Amino acid sequence: MAVTRTFSIIKPDATRRNLTGAVTKMLEDAGLRVVASKRIKMSREQAEGFYAVHKERPFFGELVDFMISGPVVVQVLEGENAVKRNRDVMGATNPADADEGTIRKTYAESIEANSVHGSDSDENAKTEIEFFFDEDEIVG
Repeated sequence: MAVTRTFSIIKPDATRRNLTGAVTKMLEDAGLRVVASKRIKMSREQAEGFYAVHKERPFFGELVDFMISGPVVVQVLEGENAVKRNRDVMGATNPADADEGTIRKTYAESIEANSVHGSDSDENAKTEIEFFFDEDEIVG
């Protein structure tokens, strides 16, 4: 397997409950290395741009409102098959369907407030990383 990168967001429900370290530890324990990380307060424009793929979906407005409701931690993760590894440790989108020991099963409050976002493909990981990070901020 090749070492690749993926993108992760620790969402407002998790940062509000001071779970940044706990979530990051789960990612690291799964074999992912944080090579860039910053805590930000996403603007409405950033959230709308980042989630533009969902613009026509009925939940778009609520998603944007949630993502700007508090700070988030955006991260670049690196490891073997990073996208899949991150998705495995995150668990299913709906925490009720997530496996025991995953981030969402452990920490999510609901399907909407599910504590983390992760890229779903290598192509999207590249796009999402570039949305929030300049190359010189990724210091691996």
